[in-house]
Amino acid sequence: MYSLVVKVLAVVFIFCMSTLLRAEGYKIDEVEFDSHGAKLAGSILFPDNDEVHAAIVFVHGSGKQSRNMHVAARFASEGIAALVYDKRGVGRSGGKYEGKQSVSEKNINLLADDAIAALNVLHNHPKTKSVPKGLTGISQAGWIVPLAAEKSGTADFMVLWSGPVTKVSEEDIYSKYTSDQDDKRVPSYQEALDARKVKYVWPDFLGKDSNPSDSLAKLEIPGLWVFGQNDGSIPVDLSIVRLRQQIDMGRDYEYVLFPSLGHNNMKETFPTVLDWIAGKTRNSD
Repeated sequence: MYSLVVKVLAVVFIFCMSTLLRAEGYKIDEVEFDSHGAKLAGSILFPDNDEVHAAIVFVHGSGKQSRNMHVAARFASEGIAALVYDKRGVGRSGGKYEGKQSVSEKNINLLADDAIAALNVLHNHPKTKSVPKGLTGISQAGWIVPLAAEKSGTADFMVLWSGPVTKVSEEDIYSKYTSDQDDKRVPSYQEALDARKVKYVWPDFLGKDSNPSDSLAKLEIPGLWVFGQNDGSIPVDLSIVRLRQQIDMGRDYEYVLFPSLGHNNMKETFPTVLDWIAGKTRNSD
């Protein structure tokens, strides 16, 4: 009975949000798409004037995340069509939500394939198939987006907020040390590593220790990473070192470090992301 009430409330919330956003000058296409036997549900937000110069898929962070309509509206207000969707097993999306082993190799690959399926919707949609299309997201998306871009070969750009450019194990070492708490003075990754009293061992049952650098070294598309210097969830210093290595190899990657922000910094840094996407996509028109 409880789950039924939750589902009903989710549908009512999405309907109300859709009505509200439509009243504010956005058009919404409700979409469904298949991925690994599950039917995933989402929404594409378009500017009311249908003047679209780019399109993106927004990939979730960790946790039971439903579609983020406010993020999509922000993109649409700048002429960027945005597809947001309920993570598998959440909201109106089918499939099983993986909570216990969310960073396993199997689940990271599964979520990457979900993002690819969403990207394919944009490739086939009459309003977006002829514009540059990218992948964006926050936090855990730092492992998912590069892998999805590599596997699909169809993304034109990527943007990540607080996305770790580290192995999953390295982020785990860091976030356990900081308890995921932002601070004006966060420790370095080396400090977190040196503080361990027991050697960290990656459990075999999780499969490969996912490393976004494996995909980033193969991609030929531009990318932007947005970091907050006070981020206590991911090792920003190590992520920047890894990004610089990619940049030195000739990759078209950039990053911005905001000195007074933490992990959840989307609201404050959205203008930076919008300007970057506009620069990368409008030049290709």
